[in-house]
Amino acid sequence: MFRHNNRNHSGRFEMDMTTGPLLPKVLMFSGPLILTGILQLLYNAADIVVVGRFAGAQALAAVGSTGSLINLLVNVFMGLSVGASVVVARAYGAGDFRSVRAGVHTAITVAGISGVAVGIIGVVAARPLLNLMGSPADVIDDATLYVQIYFIGMPANMLYNFGAAILRAVGDTRRPLYYLTIAGIINVLLNLLLVIVFQMSVAGVAIATVASQVISMVLVLICLIRTDGAIHLNPKELRIHGAQLKEIFRVGLPAGLQGSLFSISNVLIQSSINSFGAISMAGNTAASNIESFIYTATNALHQANLTFASQNLGAQQFGRVRRVMWVCLGSVVVIGLTLGLTFLSMGPTLIGFYNTDPNVIDFGMIRMRIIFPFHFLCGLMDTMVGQLRGIGYSIMPMIVSLTGACLLRVVWIFTIFAANPTPETLFLSYPISWFATFATHLLCYLIFGRRRLKKMELGTA
Repeated sequence: MFRHNNRNHSGRFEMDMTTGPLLPKVLMFSGPLILTGILQLLYNAADIVVVGRFAGAQALAAVGSTGSLINLLVNVFMGLSVGASVVVARAYGAGDFRSVRAGVHTAITVAGISGVAVGIIGVVAARPLLNLMGSPADVIDDATLYVQIYFIGMPANMLYNFGAAILRAVGDTRRPLYYLTIAGIINVLLNLLLVIVFQMSVAGVAIATVASQVISMVLVLICLIRTDGAIHLNPKELRIHGAQLKEIFRVGLPAGLQGSLFSISNVLIQSSINSFGAISMAGNTAASNIESFIYTATNALHQANLTFASQNLGAQQFGRVRRVMWVCLGSVVVIGLTLGLTFLSMGPTLIGFYNTDPNVIDFGMIRMRIIFPFHFLCGLMDTMVGQLRGIGYSIMPMIVSLTGACLLRVVWIFTIFAANPTPETLFLSYPISWFATFATHLLCYLIFGRRRLKKMELGTA
């Protein structure tokens, strides 16, 4: 195996996760990732705040109701970026420079192809799928327009996300933060210009989003091209390497299918919310957007667990693979509880930033009271998925997640919610499904995961 020490000028951004104390390194990795996610959400919130305050509740409902549909179409392909991150991180931990380069070029090639494919699907299928979701007649035209413009920018979105996944694989979470800051500021300025000055409403928000995605894509690709470290990208070498593609699909396809099938349950929940009318849709949109800040913070620990486990598995540091899971789980509980309870205490004020209608605020508070105190369970669930994927499982976490979260929610909607169709009953499906899925993941790790690590350690796997 060819080992490398090629750090050069990009080395200050990379991280060796196979040595040193775990908690400080996990926090160093997660901190910029959390800030990146928060910035991204602030910019997305700016979209929603601008459209809600200056274009009205109907436009807010149109933009907010599209999230679950967009995720349904995008998540299969975004899951492949998880596979790319695992492949690059494992090769980097093992010091296999050739495999790192092959993984980088395969991942970027897959990103470009996937972006074009999902973009075409999204533009063509937008209105039929929104109709299936039961989007109200006064919302569907604007929602369709938003989705179609959004998917025109999908190639840029895919290339940025795959590029950022490659940087994360070598411990670089800072440069994606810098790039997102630049793109996000431009997004906000374009929002204000297109929505307030040019009165473009939903179309203005969508165009601003696509423009910011193009900018972030350009920045991350320039970064990969200019770096002379292990992850250098040479456009002339872009092609698919069979071994790396197989591993990207082995890890990433189940992750993507899980994400998309998860979105089916979220589409059903969104359809149920749609049945309560545009005011309820607007309140749910605002609360969901605030909730995303908690999810982003805890999801950073999921990505830390995935990357640290992958690098240390490649370096055969099995003790660190085990320890990093407990470090990340503990961090998730602290961060999730702190943010959930803090945001809940500020609920009416936070929702009021999105829309001042008292009915919108009241509906948003229903969601917050039921979900926010227990949102750390979602982080625990995701962190266990990161551990299982990091040590080589791909199908098992998908099956557990789909059964425990997706299927359970679908059954809940058609039984418990159907018998008592209230918002409270609907939202209760979230914490119950999170807990059930986390408990099952943990059990699988204790029964199967530890055994696999032990066999690897003994050289019998």
